[in-house]
Amino acid sequence: MAERVWDVLIVGGGPVGLFLGCLLARRGLSFRVLERRSCPGQHSRAIGIHPPALEAFNEVGLTGPMLAAGLPITRGLVMGDAGPLGELGFGAASADFPFILSLPQRDTEAVLRRRLAELTPGALCSGVEVLGLREDPEGLHVTARVNGRPLALRGRHVIGADGWRSGVREALGLPFPGRRYPDRYLMGDFPDTTPLGQTALVSLTEGGVVESFPLPGQGRRWVVHTGGQLLEDAAAHRLTAMIRQRTGLHVPAAECRMLSAFEVRRHCAPRMVAGRAVLIGDAAHVVSPIGGQGMNLGWLDAAALAPLLEASLAGRRVDWLHFERTRLRSARVAGRQAELNMAAGRPAGPRAQKARERLIERLLRSPRAEPLLARAFTMRWL
Repeated sequence: MAERVWDVLIVGGGPVGLFLGCLLARRGLSFRVLERRSCPGQHSRAIGIHPPALEAFNEVGLTGPMLAAGLPITRGLVMGDAGPLGELGFGAASADFPFILSLPQRDTEAVLRRRLAELTPGALCSGVEVLGLREDPEGLHVTARVNGRPLALRGRHVIGADGWRSGVREALGLPFPGRRYPDRYLMGDFPDTTPLGQTALVSLTEGGVVESFPLPGQGRRWVVHTGGQLLEDAAAHRLTAMIRQRTGLHVPAAECRMLSAFEVRRHCAPRMVAGRAVLIGDAAHVVSPIGGQGMNLGWLDAAALAPLLEASLAGRRVDWLHFERTRLRSARVAGRQAELNMAAGRPAGPRAQKARERLIERLLRSPRAEPLLARAFTMRWL
């Protein structure tokens, strides 16, 4: 019996690979999603789903389930050491989705897995570790391992959606230049004991920024800049003490649901397309995880890629260079915005803090700046 050749093999069953699978299912293409993990991850660093992604989800019937599971963040309140600096509403960003949807990544992935299973049962193949990749004139050969047993697969296209340590990118021999930033953060999820409701809080203090985002189920995520220290072994009371010191707000350390320290990187591959292989999401570009920018970038990579794969498999000409240039440009813009956000939240002396507060207060209170800021923070430029 001849070996089956799939239209597309997607390596990586995280949010980006799962969404691309849904898009290909709606187009009637044959595909498999190869995921190294044997069971769903509980990682929930990314929580923000932005309007452009919600619009893209409409195509495959995902928007409704996402909205049902998540919590809309309708505005952001910005505080300084001396008090409120202003508010930013997201109404100008989208007529249909005037908010950022808060949904932990593990729950986002669960919605995506359910929808993929509805569209193409059995498309997600868990426990598959991809080991190598080879291209010939008829397609790509993927070597993999499942429970210690070798597996060989063939696809007309292979998509690397396997994260910043991408094995597909490594197999293609593509470099991944970038760097670490000096910024370190500690974040945790707690019951929401504030009166903020569906409002995000950004406190710009001399000691560093404190950010807070509402979560579904009456929870709230807190993210604190810890200077150059990566507090990997910190306990919850360390985080809540910093929150109290900088904002005066009490957060119950004993009710911590998740605690994680992280650093920030920026990387970008020089190419996203190499022959019949394509990199998307963190496999192609890494930006700050705060605000879910990387996850949303990856979803929009997938939305742009799906019709090109359909056209290519139908024998039509595809402008891969335009796709690559456009998506890498969006990644560069996201990276620059992340850098500005991080710079605004770094520890500052008294004089620098006052100057920073004056500048941000002027921006937030400018009628002309508000719609531009709303579009920027909801990723409308992507």
